Amino acid sequence: MVLRLSFCTALEIPHFFCELAQVIKLACSDTFIYKLLIYSVSNLFVGIPLIGIILSFTQITSSLLRIPLVGGRYKAFSTCGSHLSVVSLFYGTGFGVYMGSAVTDSSMKTAVASMMYTVVPQMLNPFIYSLRNRDIKVALRYLIMEVSSPGSCPLLSE
Repeated sequence: MVLRLSFCTALEIPHFFCELAQVIKLACSDTFIYKLLIYSVSNLFVGIPLIGIILSFTQITSSLLRIPLVGGRYKAFSTCGSHLSVVSLFYGTGFGVYMGSAVTDSSMKTAVASMMYTVVPQMLNPFIYSLRNRDIKVALRYLIMEVSSPGSCPLLSE
């Protein structure tokens, strides 16, 4: 469908990757139908998995609340919390990019927001999940202590 559009003289996308919404902004012809189609299809392909995720986490939460031991419940919520943080970061920033691009014409803001949902969740994913490891938590605390007051951390001062 994008090949049917007529483009103006400016054929440079002010972005760091070729995103469909940015390509459509370069068109000189009427793009209302294209934008409507993009938002409809993206709502379908994003909305259905998001509804599934929300329903899954609702079921998980209700199951976790039935765990009689507080320690077991805390451990289970801790695991689910890291999953939920990554999912929220991905969907939240992605939603912000596409809804924000409908409102603003700032290519710099859109590029930064696109970076937030394409790169940052994938970079943070291993970090978030590794924080569940007790050794990683201890090493991170020592690192923070060393950065805040150099020489005070016995493990890192050697």
